Amino acid sequence: MLPLSCHRFLLYFNYMKFIFTKETKKGDVMIKLIASDMDGTLLNGEGNLPKEFFHIFQELKEKNILFAVASGRQYYNLLDNFQAIKNDILFIAENGTYVMQQGKELYSSFLDPSIVTELIEEGRNTEDVEIVLCGKNAAYLESDKEEFIEEVKKYYARYEIVDNLLDVKDDILKFTLCDFKGAAKNSHKIFFPLYKDTLQIAVSGHLWLDIVNNDVNKGAAIKSIQEKLNISPKETMVFGDYFNDIEMLQSAYYSYAMENAPDGVKKHARFITKSNLDHGVLHTIKEMAL
Repeated sequence: MLPLSCHRFLLYFNYMKFIFTKETKKGDVMIKLIASDMDGTLLNGEGNLPKEFFHIFQELKEKNILFAVASGRQYYNLLDNFQAIKNDILFIAENGTYVMQQGKELYSSFLDPSIVTELIEEGRNTEDVEIVLCGKNAAYLESDKEEFIEEVKKYYARYEIVDNLLDVKDDILKFTLCDFKGAAKNSHKIFFPLYKDTLQIAVSGHLWLDIVNNDVNKGAAIKSIQEKLNISPKETMVFGDYFNDIEMLQSAYYSYAMENAPDGVKKHARFITKSNLDHGVLHTIKEMAL
């Protein structure tokens, strides 16, 4: 039999645990907007949505919680992944440069054509990289190398191989490099010193370097949505795993970095959740928002 002091401690502990859980889950957490990155975050190890996702989404919808997918991927790629619920979610594509809802454009940011020309020429002079011009209508490539095309297919549903990128007439949302030496070790070290004061440069994956206008990122897109819908950071939950997610993590009180995220990303999040392999996004949504 436990001493009376231990009984009192256990009663107090259980009472405080109840109060904390009640306040955290029911009082403090009044989520109105959830935004998640895709690769390394919401998607599993095979690059697919977890089977439980659409069931969880329906529960969010019933609670009037808006779900946004925020990715460096092309809008048309995201559209394919969420075809069944395309009219019920918000698409933040191309690292925040293109925001769509119910087939309507809410926001877009295009690179100046002269800057695009300069970036193309610099990219052509960078060893072991291939260029992707991310246009509003399609992605444009100069190379048809098999290894490169296989990577492009993962993230771009619409792409065209052209003779000369300088002849592309589309509005360019994002300039991307597929860097087979590793973006952080190779192309970032070249492009960041050149354009750090004028453009937003982010390593968005082991092979990928994304360049957009200086005032554009996933976080800026989230803040714009918050303002339009009168949603506060404390009513927002976000999930990310890589360096192009940092501004998004800073836009919400309930900011979750994945366990598989680099330490340089984790330090910008208020919380850490399970890895994408353990379905950390869905685990946290069920625990905190549902």
